[in-house]
Amino acid sequence: MSRGGALVQRLAFAVMLLVVVVAVAAPLIAPQGPVAQNLEAALRPPGPGHWLGTDQYGRDELARIVFGARLTLEIAFTAVAFGLLVGGALGFWAGMAGGWVDAVAMRLMDIVLAFPYLLIAIAVVTALGPGSWHAAFAIGAYLVPAAARVARSAALEWKERDFIEAAYALGSGRWRIFRRHLLPNALSPLVTFTGVSLGRAIIFDAALSFLGLGAQPPQPSWGDMINAGRDYLLVTPVLTLAPGVAIIITVAAFNLASQRRLGRL
Repeated sequence: MSRGGALVQRLAFAVMLLVVVVAVAAPLIAPQGPVAQNLEAALRPPGPGHWLGTDQYGRDELARIVFGARLTLEIAFTAVAFGLLVGGALGFWAGMAGGWVDAVAMRLMDIVLAFPYLLIAIAVVTALGPGSWHAAFAIGAYLVPAAARVARSAALEWKERDFIEAAYALGSGRWRIFRRHLLPNALSPLVTFTGVSLGRAIIFDAALSFLGLGAQPPQPSWGDMINAGRDYLLVTPVLTLAPGVAIIITVAAFNLASQRRLGRL
């Protein structure tokens, strides 16, 4: 990696940490809370006391952005963890077993990937009902096939190595080989996949919230804030611009901070 690329990656990593810190310290940054209404102060422009202005209900926009970061990251981390656990287990199993197990598992993953994300998400959320954690489940379910292909690729790459075959020859079982040899060597592509998938999960969550299928009001959600701010775009454009910029910066930071080659899947 060039010196400029390394600098960009470090900067992205610093921004990513800053977003996480802001989300964790949300009550300290915005003590007034994201749902406190003051109709007399509705649609105020940015200024002292309300640095990003207020929305149509007089709620502080900065507080909603900050607490929206907390909710967005909670949903994204939950979705990616679900996708990694289910998809990673399936991919490692398929890669190590090979044969018909590998063929059937990967064809099932291909079928899931053939459907557009929003169709799957809408179907899942319609069945479960709208809500933040149902949205997290829908996002995680869509990430399962990609995680499975990354894990399978790592298993295929490492299972034929000499030290793996030597471990088999010495009588080690598949679980011991997976735990002691395969998983540690497969962590690098999985970590990269995690960073990229967190960025995708944030976009997916914003899309679901924008459509009214994610977090429900009065929960502060970046996608829902963009949707609500459209009606006041000519009056206070910051209501739409602020959450949009927050999404762009956060997704770019996660993607650039974890930029590596995933290899052929």
